[in-house]
Amino acid sequence: MQTAVIDDFVSRVRDNSDILTVASRYVSFVRKGNRYWACCPFHSEKTPSFTVDPLKGFYHCFGCGAGGNVFKFIAEMEHISYFDAVKLQAKRLNIPIPTDRQRSVAEIESEREEKSLYEVNELARNFFHNCLMLTPYGKPALEYLAARGISDEIIKDFKIGYAPNDWDKLATAFVKRGTSTKQLLNAGLVGTRARDGGVYDRFRNRVMIPIVDQTGHVLAFGGRILDSSDGDAPKYLNSPETKIFNKRRVLFGLDRAASAITREGFAIVVEGYMDAISLVANGIKNVVATLGTAFTLEHARILNRHSRRIIFCYDSDEAGQRATMRALPIITDVGAQASVIIIPDGKDPDDFVRKHGSDAFQALAADAMPMIDYRIKYVLEHVDHRTLDGKINALREILSAIAKMHDSALRNEYSRKLASALDLDPNTVNSEWKNLSLNRASNASTGRVVKINTVRAEAQNDAAWRSWRTLIRAGWHATDLLQHALTSIPKEEFPKLHREIVTYIEKCIEEERRPDDISAARELSDEALAELSECLVGASDELTTEEVQAYMDSLKVLRLELLGNQYRQLMNELEKHQRGSPEFAAILSEAQRVKGELDFKKC
Repeated sequence: MQTAVIDDFVSRVRDNSDILTVASRYVSFVRKGNRYWACCPFHSEKTPSFTVDPLKGFYHCFGCGAGGNVFKFIAEMEHISYFDAVKLQAKRLNIPIPTDRQRSVAEIESEREEKSLYEVNELARNFFHNCLMLTPYGKPALEYLAARGISDEIIKDFKIGYAPNDWDKLATAFVKRGTSTKQLLNAGLVGTRARDGGVYDRFRNRVMIPIVDQTGHVLAFGGRILDSSDGDAPKYLNSPETKIFNKRRVLFGLDRAASAITREGFAIVVEGYMDAISLVANGIKNVVATLGTAFTLEHARILNRHSRRIIFCYDSDEAGQRATMRALPIITDVGAQASVIIIPDGKDPDDFVRKHGSDAFQALAADAMPMIDYRIKYVLEHVDHRTLDGKINALREILSAIAKMHDSALRNEYSRKLASALDLDPNTVNSEWKNLSLNRASNASTGRVVKINTVRAEAQNDAAWRSWRTLIRAGWHATDLLQHALTSIPKEEFPKLHREIVTYIEKCIEEERRPDDISAARELSDEALAELSECLVGASDELTTEEVQAYMDSLKVLRLELLGNQYRQLMNELEKHQRGSPEFAAILSEAQRVKGELDFKKC
């Protein structure tokens, strides 16, 4: 695709994209003055420090320093490339994506493979669904589904199907229709026989559940076996991972649950798709399921876009409890609020809702146990705390979760509750708490530091840093002011990130184009783009009289600081030379000149 075509396409998508509308898909904003605030989706916080500026098209977090334009935001939230974010937003806006670029062989092949996978999965979904609903093969599966309270309406809604109890029913049918065995193998619908290299159906005698993404594309399948007498066959079988399917990044049912999650204000996470379907069949819409894998950080981030409140409802057996314990800290890491539904009598969600109904289940959800309480309950039930060593081990297990709490009053309340539950002196709890805090502080000092926060390291003087930002802001609105500033302050004197922004604006001037968020996002580093967003967010959208005066004041502040630094350097250098020497005289003369200019500008 030619550069001009790309630029026109990106500009068109940008012109039709309101950053507030886009960001509101992921976080909830509150308007204060002319700005919109929310808790940052990129780090954990309780007080909102994340803001968007719809007029300028930038977002910025004053807590972690993240910032950029609408496409940068989508890229960060969806974990995709910048241009993929542009294409995703174009799809949302129904703006055609240009295709006249000369694509590489690898790109063409990759796109062809993805399209082929979607097409063959769509055909397979129809095949399985028709086998269930229109052929005698599906009778046992229909009886099984009816016994679980799954109506024909739900079957049609989820496009549930059945894989016949035959070694190659699907393979034979698809090859006759022109589908290649390579396509079937790539989609994970068939396997290869070792003895002769032929293929066999991967799914046999199973209720088939299509797994789709949020746009409705069929990514894969999950199969629940009907004949449990075959001890070697797994009860549940998912498609293998493919080019379009990664179970760590997919939540079953999210395509239909997203709006309900937003409406209800929380998401319910269950262990399997049959639990999710059963809850939906009983009127509980805000439910999703993991796919035979542990709850992952990717899952947490996906759900956190729709709601910050996530309720786990795994099976009440030991495996389900362990899975819940592993999942809870992940929710905390993305800044969401986690709680747990306790199913009475060791039942799973499907059993409970079919026996007691949706109202009883909703009552359990309303009384969901907070994450810390669940951890305390689990640890006290699983750690022998009759001895002092056992008490300390249990204490450390629980304190590791309490340490992540932001509310100090609530943290203290839980500490008192722990002392009572473990029959420990409160001073012992406080001592362990202090040790844990010191260890966390030590680990944090050597751990990952957000690159964007390197900006703060350069800000040795807050007043000067604000002045540098004022110069950048003025130069963004009126490039002639930036050129004026550079006659007084050489570009080399600007802080590193501001120097990068200045270079970008100079390039815009040279190429006779206005600086804008699209080219800035393309040409600046992530750190410089974040700093630019902080310079611009919340300020006036045009160069007012007050802004011009602020520019003049800032220029004076910075010029004074630079002259002061230059004078101190000259005086330090003077001490290295013998009084009366030519070098001493030259340095002294320059120092006196700088001092004179410094005194004059202070007047």
